[in-house]
Amino acid sequence: MRIGVGSGNPVKRDATARVFPDATVEAEPVPSGVSEQPTGREETRRGAENRAATVLDAGSHDLGVGIEGGVAGVEEEDGEPALLVMWAVVDDGDRRGVGAGPSLPLPDSVAGRVRAGEELGPVMDDVLGESDVAKKQGAAGAFTGGAMTRTDALAAAVTAAASPFLSDLY
Repeated sequence: MRIGVGSGNPVKRDATARVFPDATVEAEPVPSGVSEQPTGREETRRGAENRAATVLDAGSHDLGVGIEGGVAGVEEEDGEPALLVMWAVVDDGDRRGVGAGPSLPLPDSVAGRVRAGEELGPVMDDVLGESDVAKKQGAAGAFTGGAMTRTDALAAAVTAAASPFLSDLY
């Protein structure tokens, strides 16, 4: 089975390969069709849907996987806490599974910068004094002290989305 992951990020490819260990999993950079920093669960999910559909439409894969990370609760300071959220979609053209990964609270200092309009990835690079955090442990790894990496968190989202392809109950 050939699976296309609608992203050039190796973490997203690795998360998908964990769920489908016997498949050939290929990263294919495609646009998400949403803002660079998706805000809210709806926009983040739509980005995952767009990525899965676009990579599947390319025609060379049995499954298309879209994964999108975003932030929710940043629209207003009073109310919902600011959260890192992630969604995944697995699509074969006939069936589609949609699943969410864990939601992690943003530290106040990070949430304030994201609320001010900065993107989470560059903020995390700055806070950690590293580059390309999103291609390594990710914010999830930093926020959990390494107990859960970005690959772990995204694999949970892909597993949830892949349920219709992993179980005969669907």
